[in-house]
Amino acid sequence: MKKAKIAGVGFHVPENVITNDDLTKYMDTNDQWIQERTGIKERRWVTRGEDTTATLAAKASRIAIERAGIEPKDLDFIVFATLSADYYFPGAGVILQRELGIAETEIGAVDVKTQCTGFIYALSMATQYIETGMYKNILVVGAEVQSMALDLTTRGRGIAVIFGDGAGAVVLQPTEEKGKGILNTKLHADGRYAEKLIMPVPGSHAGYHNDKLETPSDWNFSDARWGNTFINEHMLTNSMIYPYMDGKYVFKMAVTKFPEVTKESLDAEGLEVKDIDLFIPHQANLRISQFVAKRLGLPAEKVWNNIQRYGNTTAASIPIALAEAWEAGKVNDGDLVCLTAFGSGFTWGTALIRW
Repeated sequence: MKKAKIAGVGFHVPENVITNDDLTKYMDTNDQWIQERTGIKERRWVTRGEDTTATLAAKASRIAIERAGIEPKDLDFIVFATLSADYYFPGAGVILQRELGIAETEIGAVDVKTQCTGFIYALSMATQYIETGMYKNILVVGAEVQSMALDLTTRGRGIAVIFGDGAGAVVLQPTEEKGKGILNTKLHADGRYAEKLIMPVPGSHAGYHNDKLETPSDWNFSDARWGNTFINEHMLTNSMIYPYMDGKYVFKMAVTKFPEVTKESLDAEGLEVKDIDLFIPHQANLRISQFVAKRLGLPAEKVWNNIQRYGNTTAASIPIALAEAWEAGKVNDGDLVCLTAFGSGFTWGTALIRW
């Protein structure tokens, strides 16, 4: 059976740089407070009216497509990972198809919504299509515009300072070169902790109630004021439209699941941590990445971190980091590259690649 290989990589981030000092205009914070907790120095946010999730994705995709030695019209399928699609529906995949000027090809396009683990899930899905021979050129994208969904006040600073906008893309193609390509992907989820990291609105959960779920005290799912609409005045007034995160709990789970799934992936191939040439974790928090690297016993030179410059770009995080590392000459022929992510859901997963 054929393996899937990454034939081209690309990324694009907005030109608009938002430093930690810039955020002091909106909330009570400072550069030291943000860096100590997240490692972030700056992030990129789109300029309203200029870019959307799909247009960022198109810019990254064109680079990956060119590097793969093909044209947009040669694509067979699109897998798009995002939590911040241009519209509530339809998904961003079809909008990207249109942005690339290939709507007339009528190729399939599917969205994957597993947040920070989105790109790993999308890559795993696309890999199966390649290995079974169904498709030969698949565009896999992770892209986000999160700046438009943040609470830019002191109340929301715990989340607002973390997230950035951007897009990364890869083109998957089949390879028969022995030992090369995507060796395996491992995917996991545990919905018991869904409300630990959540954006509840818009959603269909009005009237839903379960005493066993640990939800923020002001989210009363059985409250009639929620009504029968995705968004109503009560939700807006009570700031339910913004993301919520139990940061300490997310940290605790992340530093456990990152190493677990990484070792699971290595074990499946009879490999060890020392065999990894480059480890690219989801850029959730610099402290998490450093903690995970230490737990795995990976030296700093084998770990790629760019959260300092881009913040947490959720589904775009890993493909941006992969493309940036490749451009920097840190990904070379024969290298063992491990991509690992953890995020809302909770979901987590890994992709092990022999370049």
